[in-house]
Amino acid sequence: MLTGKLKNQVDEVWEVFWTGGVTNPISVIEQFTYLLFIRRLDEIHTARERQAMLLDAEVANPIFSSEQEKYRWNKFKNIDPQVMFDLVKDKVFPFIKTINGEDTSFAKHMTDAIFMIPKAQVLDKVVNLIDKIDMDDRDTKGDLYEYMLSKLQNSGTNGQFRTPRHIIQMMVEMMQPKLDGNKSDIICDPASGTCGFLMASEDYVRKQFKNELMKPENSYHFHNKMFSAYDFDQHMLRIGAMNLMLHGIEHPTVEYKDSLSDHGEQNISDKYTLILANPPFKGSVAYDELSPDLLTALGKTPKKAATKVEVDEDGNKKKKKGPSEKTELLFLALILRMLQPGGRAAVIVPDGVLFGSTKSHKEIRKAIIEDHKLDAVVSLPSGVFKPYAGVSTAILFFTKTNSGGTDKVWFYDMQADGFSLDDKRTPLIKDQELTTEADAIDTSLLDEDKAPSEHETHKLNNIPDVLYRWQQLGNESERKRTEQSFYVPVAEIISNDYDLSINRYKEVVYEEVKYDEPEVILKRIKELQQAMDKVITDLEAML
Repeated sequence: MLTGKLKNQVDEVWEVFWTGGVTNPISVIEQFTYLLFIRRLDEIHTARERQAMLLDAEVANPIFSSEQEKYRWNKFKNIDPQVMFDLVKDKVFPFIKTINGEDTSFAKHMTDAIFMIPKAQVLDKVVNLIDKIDMDDRDTKGDLYEYMLSKLQNSGTNGQFRTPRHIIQMMVEMMQPKLDGNKSDIICDPASGTCGFLMASEDYVRKQFKNELMKPENSYHFHNKMFSAYDFDQHMLRIGAMNLMLHGIEHPTVEYKDSLSDHGEQNISDKYTLILANPPFKGSVAYDELSPDLLTALGKTPKKAATKVEVDEDGNKKKKKGPSEKTELLFLALILRMLQPGGRAAVIVPDGVLFGSTKSHKEIRKAIIEDHKLDAVVSLPSGVFKPYAGVSTAILFFTKTNSGGTDKVWFYDMQADGFSLDDKRTPLIKDQELTTEADAIDTSLLDEDKAPSEHETHKLNNIPDVLYRWQQLGNESERKRTEQSFYVPVAEIISNDYDLSINRYKEVVYEEVKYDEPEVILKRIKELQQAMDKVITDLEAML
């Protein structure tokens, strides 16, 4: 866990950037990351030098040549601020942009990266502060980076890139990524942002498969094939790529891709065994920009729509918008295509996906339920994505089978996530130290004999109960519809036009309220009126 001291150090660095003129939170994180990366390169090179000294051999795979010694963190951190500023801006920064070779994925993300630190004094202060941060532990690096990313939560529209870490953690714990030879998962996020899902998956695998990770074939898979991310925002790709590298993944696949567009033979299909995603929603894409198979999956004709032209009263021609489709539905179709048969997915969707009545809504729900296997629907509290979005959402858990398999679907009505559901998102459980939201999940409750729903903190945070019941789904069959979780037979879902909203199936028990007889109520009103009259009379007597 990130200590208070480290959090304060990060806050100090952030404040120096802010007061120095770098005010965009994403820009701050980028510049902060570049300097962390420069420091990390020097640490790696130093470790290789020490290894070479022990073996009395040449340095294996040196990062810096003898001519580039002055580019190293420990060489330039104590020199004159203006000299350091010129060196970092003109030499070190261009150097890190091609660190793994000009043709590497990392180098491609860095091609349009900009050194934005405006003054030598700002760089000098930041370098001195970063140099004091103890980053010897890999977990500390990860927590530090997550703490920086958490600052996007309060950054207005930039918050759209960030899924709360406790929700990510819950999804990863439920999907349980595997690292076991040829049974190892190949994980992807097609709308990756800062790679939060991949980071949580990486952390889970390191903890759960510590011994397996020591095997060469598993280590190679982990560092080279296990994690893939796609996005069409270069800022997010840079942050995501460096996030993965700082967490110790050597060669992640982080690529620029508009996942919904048609890339012909480059379209990804049947490739991944696990997809975790929070795709963008509240948007739409024109037909002529889409991959045809995605439209087909939604029951639409994948013809290139001709743009209609209208003429206004003055005789001027104006183009009329062609047909478009909702991004949240398109991403579900995309994920089904990208998964291998037997592959699993956990995807956050707006509630409209669950009950929308358009042809596209019904077709994608029908496909997941009848052509594949829908495992669960977890309804999230409506304030989970505040302060930047108040939309109600749910998580769909499904498996690609190409042959059906849905017999019953597990529903969970999650009503609390450990934080207030207003714009402030204040932690609700007192005396619980948090670095990021993920620390709000009390996993110790999963080891108790009783269900977390019986614990006093359940009304404040339902996530431990979700995890507990997911691990013991065999015991859920007898649960009543009046409880927070229950099963619904697929036949009932089909008869309801594939409606997946939990309110369609949840039963609410209303307590009978008994009222007094009318004459009793009238008598009470008269008594109150008499008391009021007496008080008024007494006041008048005092005047």
